[in-house]
Amino acid sequence: MTMRLKLLGATACAGVALFAASVFSAQRVEAHEEDTAQATLVEVTSGRISFDHPVPTFKVDAAWPLLPENLILGQVSGLAIDKDDNVWIANRPNALGFSDTGRDADPPITKACCNAPPHIIQFSAEGDYLRGWGGSELAPGESTLEGSGRRAVETGDEQWPRNIHGLFVDEDMTLWFGGNGPGDHAILNFTADGEYIRQIGKRQVTDGNYSKEYLGNPADASYDGKTVLVADGYTNRRIVEFYGENLEYRRLWGAYGANAEDAARDIVFDPSQASSNSDGGAQPESRSFGDIVHCVVRGPESTVYVCDRRNNRLQVFRESEEGVEFLQNVPIAPETGGTRTVTDVGFSPDGAYVYVADMMNGRIWILLRETHEAIGWMGKNGRYAGQFIWLHSLDVDSQGNVYASEVNTGRRVQKFVFQGLED
Repeated sequence: MTMRLKLLGATACAGVALFAASVFSAQRVEAHEEDTAQATLVEVTSGRISFDHPVPTFKVDAAWPLLPENLILGQVSGLAIDKDDNVWIANRPNALGFSDTGRDADPPITKACCNAPPHIIQFSAEGDYLRGWGGSELAPGESTLEGSGRRAVETGDEQWPRNIHGLFVDEDMTLWFGGNGPGDHAILNFTADGEYIRQIGKRQVTDGNYSKEYLGNPADASYDGKTVLVADGYTNRRIVEFYGENLEYRRLWGAYGANAEDAARDIVFDPSQASSNSDGGAQPESRSFGDIVHCVVRGPESTVYVCDRRNNRLQVFRESEEGVEFLQNVPIAPETGGTRTVTDVGFSPDGAYVYVADMMNGRIWILLRETHEAIGWMGKNGRYAGQFIWLHSLDVDSQGNVYASEVNTGRRVQKFVFQGLED
């Protein structure tokens, strides 16, 4: 009996030791994972303009996102956070060259990476690749393209955009996006799984700033379950609104809430026009929108923010059943030339701060929403983590993390992890 008790005691002690060891091992793994996650956070170049208010601070996650090994991103021209904090991007595989996508050649010209990515990709907040889809086979119509580049001639009625632009995910988890390529005069609406639902406008058909049916290279959209706002955008110069139920026309407006009196672009848009200074430069006090109305974003308290990119400004409105009220003209780095400044807008979860993407200066400006005073900024032009080349789109998740994407040769999406407020 004594021997049995001793054996049982030894076994019990061994079991406790094994349990303790396993708990310790699990704690070490968790600690290692936490240390690893922290190790990927990189300091971001930043600055303060005002010390009268606390300023949000961030580090960039240099290991985010986790792409499948065979994929490479093209220009990331749209970005949206859904209600579950998943991250959606609109991506341009057509921006990649033969040496980027050698595995797609027939026969392949590389044994290693890469294949072209899907147009639409969803990531988790942790950066895991969840799904991807896109392409002309998913949209109505069919076209034939002869030639290449700006000299390409398209015949047919294909509705998938030649050059996808902008992205919005609504509360029903459906996606809205447009295009700024030749003939891309439509906003398309798809399910999260890539099934076509409906569209506003029609590719290859445009009819100026006063059209109640057709668009002109729309850059962005916002749907609140009641109406769809469209930043119409690269050919036209207006905000136009449609009822969500049947997509019938509701109203339109230009700068300061006035009629969209400025003329539409009379030539086909090409990327060189996005950086030209032949227009004489930005006019932050202009009574008309410039020739790229780049975003329309609904904010807190029924506000609507419009990115008048070529005039280096935000314009802020408030919408109601009676109409649209102009609230404020907000210049952002108004002396800037080249590609100019304001490309997208996001808001902190509590609505206290506005984040403004500035393409030419490679910065995200931090504004106090109450007054729209700039109180800080982060980022700089460059190719390393936390830097930008053609900063294009921006959104914020429920935890206060900021996501930003780049076009031209930037071709990526980055996550800026909220670190708290600095007094």
